[in-house]
Amino acid sequence: MKKLTAADFVAAGPATWEVPRSFREDMRVPARVYGTPAMLEAIVADGSAQQLVNVATLPGIVHYALAMPDIHLGYGFPIGGVAAIDPRDGVISPGGVGYDINCGVRLLTSPATAAEIGDRVVALANQIQRDVPSGIGRGGRLALGAAEMDEVLARGARWAVDRDLATADDLDRLEDGGCLACADPARVPERAKARGAGQLGTIGAGNHFIEIQQVVEIFDPERAERFGLRADQVTIMVHTGSRGLGHQTCTEYVRAMDRAMSRYGILLPDRQLACVPFDSPEGRDYFAAMCAAANFAFANRQVITHRVRHAWDRIVGGVGGLEVLYDVCHNIAKLERHDDRELLVHRKGATRAFAPGNPAVPARYRDAGQPVLVPGSMGTASYVLAGSEGAATHSFGSCCHGAGRRLSRSGAKRSLDYNRLRRELTDYGVVVRSGSAKGLLEEAPQAYKDIDEVIEVVHAADLARKVARLRPLAVIKG
Repeated sequence: MKKLTAADFVAAGPATWEVPRSFREDMRVPARVYGTPAMLEAIVADGSAQQLVNVATLPGIVHYALAMPDIHLGYGFPIGGVAAIDPRDGVISPGGVGYDINCGVRLLTSPATAAEIGDRVVALANQIQRDVPSGIGRGGRLALGAAEMDEVLARGARWAVDRDLATADDLDRLEDGGCLACADPARVPERAKARGAGQLGTIGAGNHFIEIQQVVEIFDPERAERFGLRADQVTIMVHTGSRGLGHQTCTEYVRAMDRAMSRYGILLPDRQLACVPFDSPEGRDYFAAMCAAANFAFANRQVITHRVRHAWDRIVGGVGGLEVLYDVCHNIAKLERHDDRELLVHRKGATRAFAPGNPAVPARYRDAGQPVLVPGSMGTASYVLAGSEGAATHSFGSCCHGAGRRLSRSGAKRSLDYNRLRRELTDYGVVVRSGSAKGLLEEAPQAYKDIDEVIEVVHAADLARKVARLRPLAVIKG
């Protein structure tokens, strides 16, 4: 297989680079990356650029295989990858969604300023840690029976309304209203349901977190006002997904598709890209199961929201409650209209970023564009952006989803010192509540790319417009 180098990329626009289709004879479209020259060198070195070239060989792929500036090595698809497939003659690939189906981010806004909260941020972090279970395999206080699990899988966050865990106003502020209509609980493997039965309302481990934040910079006052953001405001960000249920669902369908590919005459350069035609029994089954797992993730973040609100009212109280600004998916495949046709858009470690006027954006935000929530690494800034016309034109309405890893988890543990990391976070003014030293090292800021540089790339490429910058006050991790 031809070796890829940074010199094989050609400039294709502001902060935009392409490996042309002629690079390899099996490529069906070019491979496009948003980034800086230094970022290109890094993604060639870690192998994620090669993965993107492999994605460009998928049957039915349209225009180009895309990667956001937070691209890094993943399973089959690079994390930060986007691929739009024609569902009439193209494929669906679990690797293009990822194991944590609908891993996503929700941002809650408060009526209080950081000055008003003061030193109560420590008590608030402690209360959230008590109220929201976290860690690998950790379950919550909700144990779902078979019938109720199926209801969660079918209805997503809508399930929570009937149990006073959500309001109709919450649903209006979630991507797709917190429910994907194509879900079929019967297509979710029983083992996946068993793994998720006790995990609703929990954040898990890895890069998942709950973070108390402060708005420190407003770039676009008009959009910030529309989003309910103002200087010095306290916000709370929730980052988690479908937990063990989504992981098991992906695992079983990857195996099934790996066995089925030969029946459909599909040959690919990497078995991790296992896929089948979208319009096939296996493809439809996976899509229905993926949508159901995504609904579990929406419900999970909603239950967590309810518990965070409880902690807020108990510790802060008297200043008003927390409102949902928005909730976005990261790992998902969706049927959407682009170029006046229906396409199946795989986003793996990428965020939807629809432009102003798109009917899928809630009416309250439609003139401003879809809110785009981009968390930083632990101890660094996060951003609120707004989807732009450039994303509609160039990236199938997609944007980056975070900073993107620079070091592997094992590399971070080898090269970083736990005590020094704790001192640095304390000096920066961040309260940390973590279940393990290992988990803290894996998610250290040094393990990730510079979030400010990543945001400047998507802003320069007109994939999204900067609205506000948020700094962490406290972070709760598994």
